[in-house]
Amino acid sequence: MPNQIPMITLDELPQGAHILDVREDDEWNAGHIEGAVHVPMNSVPGHMQYQPDVLGQSTTYVFCKMGGRSAQVTAWLVQNGHDAVNVAGGMQAWADAGRPMVSETGAPPTVL
Repeated sequence: MPNQIPMITLDELPQGAHILDVREDDEWNAGHIEGAVHVPMNSVPGHMQYQPDVLGQSTTYVFCKMGGRSAQVTAWLVQNGHDAVNVAGGMQAWADAGRPMVSETGAPPTVL
């Protein structure tokens, strides 16, 4: 892993950023950022092999619940030549800031 993982705070996240959510399915279903791409952490390497366009053409901002899993995924993506940045605090920071979320369950969105 690189010594320095590219990281920003939620306040530094650009408008219209390309977001990759690497949480598990139950976490995603409970609440996520509308428009984010969902690929669970352990599926990222295979996904990149078979569907590399999932990252798009610009910087990918990686989210998990708190920032630990997303840091690992960001490090892996950067090592493999992708422009990726970890978002510190993850979905917990997003929810704490009162930013909008959607859920797949029909219940009000929440962070698990």
